[in-house]
Amino acid sequence: MVSTGVPSLDNLLGSDGYPDRSAILVVGPPGIGKEALGYWFVHSGLVQGDYCLYATHRPVTDVLRDMKGVGIGTELVPEWIASAGSNVRCNLRDIASISFEIKQAIHRNVGRRVRVATDVLSPLLVLNPLESMYNYWSQLVAELKQQDSVLFALAEDGMHSPNVLTTMEQLFDGVIEMRLYEEGLAITPLFRVKKMLGLPPLHGYFRFAVSSTGMEVTPHVH
Repeated sequence: MVSTGVPSLDNLLGSDGYPDRSAILVVGPPGIGKEALGYWFVHSGLVQGDYCLYATHRPVTDVLRDMKGVGIGTELVPEWIASAGSNVRCNLRDIASISFEIKQAIHRNVGRRVRVATDVLSPLLVLNPLESMYNYWSQLVAELKQQDSVLFALAEDGMHSPNVLTTMEQLFDGVIEMRLYEEGLAITPLFRVKKMLGLPPLHGYFRFAVSSTGMEVTPHVH
């Protein structure tokens, strides 16, 4: 098992977090906290001495600023594939290049626990045919799972038709859905575990709160 970086989420998932040699997808609307889950996942790996790679369509400086906003220091940082500020540039028009660079990074670190986090899935789905995306991502996931690796990816809810997300979800061992529940003037952030390798179905939603000290997960009673 690989820690999520969020103790209350580790507990919810059974004990120690995400399954080893797995691919995890988090789906939710912009600004709900998906990126924070990725930051804590990567930071937890860096603290434990894992090799961590963050592939992003954003500049490195923007991601580091966001990390600080959720209480993560930048003394330890991952390797980057980014639109700016990294040795390897993220070109959303070249999915083959992004896949190749991730695979090369994994091969350079054989023998180490590897964590890969990325926010490029949704932009790539907009710019590339679904069939091509499915083929590239299925090959990438299969290769990563041959190593001691966990892939963490984000997808924007509302940016794609339901059949696109359903198709991509089939490639992942775990799918977490984050959403905002509105009742009158009250808005409650909720998430559910749609599926997770090695766990029975976890029906129902949970409340969560993101702050500069971490994330807290509690049962949702409605």
